[in-house]
Amino acid sequence: MPIIQAVDRALRILDLFNEHESELKITDISERMHLHKSTVHSLLKTLQSHGYIEQNPENGKYRLGMKLFERGNFVIQGLDVRNIVKRYLLDLSVKTGYTVHLVILDGKEGVYIDKVEGTSGVVMYSRIGRRVPIHSSAVGKVLVAFKSDEELREILAGYAFVAHTENTITNEEAFLKELEKVRSLGYAVDNQENEPGVYCIAVPIRNHLGQVVAAMSISTPIAGLGKEKTDTVLTLLKQAGEEISAKMGYGIYSS
Repeated sequence: MPIIQAVDRALRILDLFNEHESELKITDISERMHLHKSTVHSLLKTLQSHGYIEQNPENGKYRLGMKLFERGNFVIQGLDVRNIVKRYLLDLSVKTGYTVHLVILDGKEGVYIDKVEGTSGVVMYSRIGRRVPIHSSAVGKVLVAFKSDEELREILAGYAFVAHTENTITNEEAFLKELEKVRSLGYAVDNQENEPGVYCIAVPIRNHLGQVVAAMSISTPIAGLGKEKTDTVLTLLKQAGEEISAKMGYGIYSS
């Protein structure tokens, strides 16, 4: 498939911006793209004319434009699962006081598509649009645990098991054993594997074909979280996951 060079370069420029570097000078972009400043300037002006890039008038640096936010919302609004799940996220957060997430799989990572912050402790690492590793998160484990062997092999081909904490699973053999456990239990946990001090439980959300299309999780500071609280959270989360899946057609149309 032929690649349009100008389009490729423009998209690569957009990918340079992230939560750590929300603004960049044209020289920074030029160096990272290995392109002459005049070429980068033309690309930036084109993106700017369509609202995908803005220039900060105070320092002259470039940043992502509001058009991306607008288009991103169109994508999110088109996700039926998000519309169905919203009230459950709010309800679970109110009942437990904990932070609740909705995550989908994109390639080899999970992506937060909705979140309701809890009152019993803020979980800082998560935000809508952020990506999360599949091997160190409860949602990631749920999203891939029910894949076919072929799909799982494709996902794990060349996968980097980066250690985020001392509890993180760091090899494929251990991860596959963990996924067996997830399939057996019907839910997954992240016991300080992605962020120190944070405990997560996640359940799958299935569509009318029985496919796992999303994961819903509750995250909480591990301090003060005993077995009784954990059991209560798990019960509420599983019940919500089952109700959402039923609304997606699971158990009605799936065979």
